[in-house]
Amino acid sequence: MTLSYRKATLEDLPLILQQRMDFLRWVNHLGLQEDMSLLEQWTRTYLERALPNGSCAIHLAFQGEQLVGMGCICFYWIMPSHSNPSGHRGYLMNLYTEPSYRKQGIAHRILECLIQEARDRKVNYISLEATDQGRTLYEKFGFHAMEREMELEIHNL
Repeated sequence: MTLSYRKATLEDLPLILQQRMDFLRWVNHLGLQEDMSLLEQWTRTYLERALPNGSCAIHLAFQGEQLVGMGCICFYWIMPSHSNPSGHRGYLMNLYTEPSYRKQGIAHRILECLIQEARDRKVNYISLEATDQGRTLYEKFGFHAMEREMELEIHNL
């Protein structure tokens, strides 16, 4: 199997959107009947801005012309602190490999690319939300569970 890896551009948007919707169906246990059109539209709008301005980077894995894996890192700023003087952070999302291509090192390679992307931008911290399936891979890279973080969900839609 010959795989190729590269950073996404806006030309990849149709492939990215399809794989992101597949990922979201998988991770949220949604069927094909679930209407994802609004989410897809918002994702398109976000990526049309974020890919060119660099606030998001996506790395892709291909088998020939077929997209078989991808991962995304979003970059953002918070107020600087003692532990993070630059305030620059990354949030890893959507590390996904097509089911028939799993356990072949694809997610591992994409994660390496995403972490290097963060290093190149002098990011000190990367956070993520891990599935049970992804936890082992992330731990191999040194990610650890956070003990103090909390979240509030506000329903504005």
